[in-house]
Amino acid sequence: MTVSRREFLRTTGLAAGAATLAPLLDGPFFSIQRLEAAPLTTAELEALANVALNEARKLGCTYADIRINRYRNQNVFMRTSPDRGSTKVNHVPGVIESETFGFGVRVIHSGTWGFAASPRVSKDEIARITGAATGIARANSALKHKPVELAKVPAYRDTYTTPFQKDPFDVPLADKLAFLQAVHEAAKQVSGVQTVQSALVFRTEEKYFASTDGSYIQQRIVQTSPSMTATAVDFQTRKSKSRSFQVHPVTGGYEHVTGSGMLEGAGRVGAEAVEHLSAPSVEPGVKDLVLLPTNLALTIHESIGHSTELDRVLGYEANYAGTSFLAPPEKMMGKFQFGSPLVNVVGDRTLPGAMSTVGYDDDGVKATSWDIIKDGVFQAYQTIRDQAHLVGENASRGCCYADSFDSIPFQRMPNVWLRAGKDGVSLDDLIAQVEDGILIDGRGSWSIDQQRYNFQFGGDAFWEIKGGKKGRMLADVAYQSRTQNFWTACAGIADQRFWQNYGLTNDGKGQPSQTNAMSHGCSPSLFRRVNVLRTE
Repeated sequence: MTVSRREFLRTTGLAAGAATLAPLLDGPFFSIQRLEAAPLTTAELEALANVALNEARKLGCTYADIRINRYRNQNVFMRTSPDRGSTKVNHVPGVIESETFGFGVRVIHSGTWGFAASPRVSKDEIARITGAATGIARANSALKHKPVELAKVPAYRDTYTTPFQKDPFDVPLADKLAFLQAVHEAAKQVSGVQTVQSALVFRTEEKYFASTDGSYIQQRIVQTSPSMTATAVDFQTRKSKSRSFQVHPVTGGYEHVTGSGMLEGAGRVGAEAVEHLSAPSVEPGVKDLVLLPTNLALTIHESIGHSTELDRVLGYEANYAGTSFLAPPEKMMGKFQFGSPLVNVVGDRTLPGAMSTVGYDDDGVKATSWDIIKDGVFQAYQTIRDQAHLVGENASRGCCYADSFDSIPFQRMPNVWLRAGKDGVSLDDLIAQVEDGILIDGRGSWSIDQQRYNFQFGGDAFWEIKGGKKGRMLADVAYQSRTQNFWTACAGIADQRFWQNYGLTNDGKGQPSQTNAMSHGCSPSLFRRVNVLRTE
C-alpha cells in the first residue's frame, strides 16, 4: 500500500517528529505495521509452557517442546537517482516493519513427530494446539519406518542475550534515514555515479523454549545488517557497473552501523564503480586466484556449508537446492580428502557477532563448535537431535532452527568458517606468490549443481595480478571448478590479522521455505590454477 508522508507518520506513531523527518521523506514508501502484544514475564512464560508439557504427557507423548516467540523486523532503505532529463536528484526512502508473536508445539507420539502452532497465546489455545500436534503425530505414525530417536541433552535453565551496545529499535527512524542520505550524498559526489541504493535491516528474536527434558531457556537475538551499492553508467556505450560496500551483518546493535565505515567508504565505492566501467574484460584461461573474505565467504557457504548438511547427504532435503556429494557417511567421515592440508573448517554457533550465534538451538542444545574439515580431511556433518545416531554420534551438533513460531524446526546451517593461516602471512605475501592471476573482492553471480560439486562464482570487483603485484581493474570475471579440486588447490591463507567474518541473512531451505542467517569467516586465500571465464 502506498501512503503519504502524513499518513505514514500518523500510523507509525511518529507524528510528533514530523518536522524533523519531513526533509527526508520526499517520496512514497511502504509500511507493514507492528502487531502490539504485551510482553510476558518469565514466570508467565513458564506457566504457559507447562500447559503444553503437562498436556503432552497426559496424551501419552514420549517427548514435547514448546517455543513461545516474538519476532520484529525493520528494513529502512533508500534509493537515490536523478530525474530523467534533469539534474534533480531524488532521495526515495522506504520503511518496512513487521512483528509476529505466537507459539509452536512439537511432540513425539507413537514414534513420530507432530507439530502445530497458533498466534493466540493463551492456556486454552496451548492445550488445544498440543492436542492437535499429538493427533498429527498419531497420523504420521502410519508412515514411519523407524521410531524417532533423540540424542540425549542436559536440562538447562538459562537466559542468553546477544551482546550489543545500542538497541537498533531504539534509534529514531529520522537518524537512520539521515545516515543513509549522508552515505548517498558522499557517493554521488563522484562524477559518473548514477544511482545509489542502501539499506539498514534489523531483526530481533525473543525466544522461549521449554521441553519435557526439563529445559526452560529464554533468549534474545539481535541482528544488524547494513548495505550500500553504487551504480555508474556510461550512456555512450550503454554500459553500467555496480560496486558494493562490503559490510558484514552481525548479531549486535546499532553501533555496527555507525562503526561500519560505510559513510567513510562511500566515495571510494563510487569511484570504483566508475573505474569498473572502463576496466577491460578478463582474458579467460587457467589462473591463480587471491580471494578476499568478501568473496570466499559465499564459496564456503555453497560448497562446504551446504554439502555438509546431513539431511542433504541422506536425501531428506533434495527439492530445494539439492543433496550432497558427501555420501555415504561411513565412507566420508575421517577419510575423505576434501582439500589441501591448509584447509581447516569449523562449524560453530558460539563465535561472538556471527549471524548464527545463539545460546541454544531450537532443540534446546547448548551452542557448540566442532571441526568439519581438519588438515584437509572431512570430519563431521551438521546435525540435530534426531539425526546424530544416523552417523554414529551420541550428541547433536546444535544445528536446529525455525524461522518463525509457526515453522517446524529442522536442520539449518551454523556459522561455517575457515581457520586463518600461520602467523606472518599477509595479503601482500599471497599476491607476491602470483605470476599471473586475479584478486577478487565481493559477491557476484553464482551457480552450483544439485550435489554441491560443480560450481561457478563471480565477484564485485577484480584486479589483475602480474609478476607478484596488484595492477589494473578487470571486468567480467568468473571462476569455475569442482568443490574437491578447488579446495585441494588452496596454496596459501593469510594469518589471523586479515581474518574477517561475512554473513548471509536469507539462506533458503525446505518446503514450505524457511530462511536463516549465518556467517562465513576467513582470511584472504590463494588458489592455484583455477579456470577463469569471461562473462560478457
